Amino acid sequence: MQTYEGAGWSALGDHTRRAIFERLADRPCAVAELASRLPVSRPAVSQHLKVLKDAGLVVDQSAGNRRIYRINPDGLAELRADLDRFWRSALGAYKAAVEQPQEEN
Repeated sequence: MQTYEGAGWSALGDHTRRAIFERLADRPCAVAELASRLPVSRPAVSQHLKVLKDAGLVVDQSAGNRRIYRINPDGLAELRADLDRFWRSALGAYKAAVEQPQEEN
């Protein structure tokens, strides 16, 4: 499955999806367990998980008649790489500004 650039950030822009993602960061869970801890229905949790899965942030595995969802380390690594690029760019711009000679008034 191929995701578009920024899909992970877009998926996490929704409060409920972010809450689901944070719970999965603690440990893998089934839909019913996630829904029991959120103010949304099981079908709504399933829809949010589909968005997170399509964005490459979660993966699922069959366990009997349930699906267990967990964080996708590759998707998380992409988010981290985005943040690293942002900070490198911001720090580089800051360094350039600081090293510029001050103009005399």
